[in-house]
Amino acid sequence: MNLTRSLINSSIDRALTVLDHFGIALPPYAHWSPEQWAEKGPEVDEIRRCMLGWDVTDFGSGDFHRFGRTLFTLRNGVTGDERYCKPYAEKLILDPEGQRAPAHFHRSKREDLINRFGGNLIAVMHAANDDDTLSNDPLTVQINGQSVRVAAGEEIRLQPGESLCIPPRTIHQFWGEPGTGFNVDGMGYTVSGEVSTVCDDHRDNFFMEPMCRFPQIDEDEPPRYVLCQEYPAPSTIPASPTRS
Repeated sequence: MNLTRSLINSSIDRALTVLDHFGIALPPYAHWSPEQWAEKGPEVDEIRRCMLGWDVTDFGSGDFHRFGRTLFTLRNGVTGDERYCKPYAEKLILDPEGQRAPAHFHRSKREDLINRFGGNLIAVMHAANDDDTLSNDPLTVQINGQSVRVAAGEEIRLQPGESLCIPPRTIHQFWGEPGTGFNVDGMGYTVSGEVSTVCDDHRDNFFMEPMCRFPQIDEDEPPRYVLCQEYPAPSTIPASPTRS
């Protein structure tokens, strides 16, 4: 079952509700409609090229509430492109109870997972063997800047304000702990942050099972937002000298 546009729309609506509750403001383009995006020219090329903005995916799982993500990329660069040479990236991630990304690692990206607001986060980690399989050897991880020895797959609980460093080639998953978080319609929500080196979701992800980072979308209703992989080509309308 494909990811539906109605689920994308409602997930972003829910994310805005949760972020507003915690007093988190997003840049103006988080609220631009498809019609507004269609009028934008080359002045927003960095947003397009660096894939800033909304990202909603079920990784092709057909089970968004178990394997899914709603996130907003605030900053990013493009490796090898001097126009967008930022060596860092930053994201805000909505963490409903139990929802997670599939087990995966990054070949190059190093990231800090930060519990920003809400309830607790649960994270599990494994090292990746040289042949990209999962290792059951213990790991030394950095939690709140301190070295901690943990068993492979051991649940690590991060309370608000706490952080975990995830080095390259470290298989990981994380999710909102059930029974914690800001309650919306019976579901607890936590907001995490990711601060990392450049994020390249097309080439740097390795999923332990076949997954699709940007799945097809079933257009069951009109879009209210534009996802980071959907930006239209620059308009021929001259760039405005004013901010909007």
